[in-house]
Amino acid sequence: KESIVSLKKMFRINPEIIACDLHPDYLSTQYAEEMKIKKGLKIVRVQHHHAHIVSCMAENNIKEKVIGVAYDGTGYGDDGNIWGGEFLLCDLKKYSRVGHLKYYPLPGGDKAIMEPWRMAYSYLYSIYGPKAKTLDIDFNRRMDYDKLSIIEKMVDKNINSPLTSSCGRLFDAASSLIGIRDKISYEGQAAMELESFCASGIKERYNFCICKEGEEFIIDPQEIFIDIIKDLKNGIDKKVMAAKFHNAVAEFTLNLCGKIRENTGINKIALSGGVFQTIFPSQALNISRA
Repeated sequence: KESIVSLKKMFRINPEIIACDLHPDYLSTQYAEEMKIKKGLKIVRVQHHHAHIVSCMAENNIKEKVIGVAYDGTGYGDDGNIWGGEFLLCDLKKYSRVGHLKYYPLPGGDKAIMEPWRMAYSYLYSIYGPKAKTLDIDFNRRMDYDKLSIIEKMVDKNINSPLTSSCGRLFDAASSLIGIRDKISYEGQAAMELESFCASGIKERYNFCICKEGEEFIIDPQEIFIDIIKDLKNGIDKKVMAAKFHNAVAEFTLNLCGKIRENTGINKIALSGGVFQTIFPSQALNISRA
């Protein structure tokens, strides 16, 4: 609030419109609602990931329509789910969602952000069912059996387990499953440490599936986790697994952008979101040049 007051004084403006996120519980959204009542301001609600892509477009002076790829941890979606692995057709004013990571449960909601093991087990349970906690892998040996059973009940009964397409949570899950970070003290820690483990010169990648449901492409990372389980059982080095995971993310990003380009003729891509602070964008560029 103080920053807004200072900026209004600095630029000598009295705004008539206030923009805020779609999420109804954000403090910024609540402040916008307050200003609507007190000052009669018009509210413009902006979807989180569209804002990400538009910020990239503005920074690079892009005015034409782009394929926007937004990878981050959390953003309130139009359908009420948690977005974060999004492919959008964007201009500066509007967008349409043309692809995303497949939805998986986020057991514990916000708590899962600080405890990546929860998302790791969500993927395992979605793939293997109750047999997931009997898999002969280090992850299960580190975990409390009863806690895993609680996660299963939360997912089965939809108790505090919102659906998410978050790429940030995908990185968290891989980091935990590979054995790098089960809990974090700051957001992004698991992904950054996963990046730091990457072995150089690895060209192999994990498998994935891209299918089409209606008008949207869906990236299903299920095979990534099946392949990680195989590597864990075979004693593959963590550094190799980390690299293969990053290569998979780079490849499915390029693959889907290619499909969208074929359908639309749009040849310009805007990348935004916290996940792009990791190593794989440069890997993707190298793959596309090969």
